[in-house]
Amino acid sequence: MEAVHHGRNMWQSRTMLGWPRLHLRESCPCVPLTVASSFLPPGLESNLSVRLHGQHLARELVLRTVRGYLEMPWPEKALALSFHGWSGTGKNFVARMLAENLYRDGLRSDCVKMFIATFHFPHPTYEQLTSQIQGTQQRCPQSLFIFDEAEKLHPGLLELLGPHLERHATEGHSTESPRNIFLFLSNLGGNVVNEVVLTWLKAGRPREEITVEDLEPRLRAEIMGGFGHSRLVKEDLIDVFVPFLPLEYRHVRLCARDAFLSQELPHTEESLDEIAKMMTYVPKEEQLFSSQGCKSVAQRITYILP
Repeated sequence: MEAVHHGRNMWQSRTMLGWPRLHLRESCPCVPLTVASSFLPPGLESNLSVRLHGQHLARELVLRTVRGYLEMPWPEKALALSFHGWSGTGKNFVARMLAENLYRDGLRSDCVKMFIATFHFPHPTYEQLTSQIQGTQQRCPQSLFIFDEAEKLHPGLLELLGPHLERHATEGHSTESPRNIFLFLSNLGGNVVNEVVLTWLKAGRPREEITVEDLEPRLRAEIMGGFGHSRLVKEDLIDVFVPFLPLEYRHVRLCARDAFLSQELPHTEESLDEIAKMMTYVPKEEQLFSSQGCKSVAQRITYILP
């Protein structure tokens, strides 16, 4: 099914917050930005550091993998990242951030295709998907494909994506190879990630010390029980599984602050607390994590405006 404009708007409404749009040059329109000796857009690291809260692992993994991929003159395969965590923890936010930093028109770029599993693929019919991917790749030297609710994608669709993520021989080194980035966004594994963080905090250890190695074994085991049966996982076509940690009260306050600033509204410490207290926190006893992350924080500002 065509990734229609309505679906794009639907997905945009799911992202956490907005930020100033970067006006990067596009030709196709989607020439990747090159800056000095690094191909990484200069605004991406700043946005991830300043606007993404409570996600030190996601920030590190996304920066490292995207930077490494964009610096490759002849990549052998598409870059495939799989984001895992509860709703509202920043998966959509980071995907949008990548689109905004890689393309002048962000999600509206002709070189960005976004699909929501339950919206674009309500039935196991997806004949047009291959032609959409191939058409975008032919038009654009750098393409971005986003699959939201990836855990709900039909197994046949996941198999269809396999050839697009396989390694391939580069045809000569006279020109740079086209680049394709695939993002899979999923709630799958969120509970496992939360359990690890909860155990860590109960032991009195700061969450910022959690490493990928602390999470990867349990996260991989959980994923194998979901879409892990697809060739994408079995054949290691997914390059990196990115965990998104649950957000605490202090992180929700930061999201509220960003929401006030983005809407150019005055705020106080008390107003940030008021917004944060509107959220529901779990588990029942500890009440450490916002059950919705930062989702709907921006909308809740209207509740306290005079």
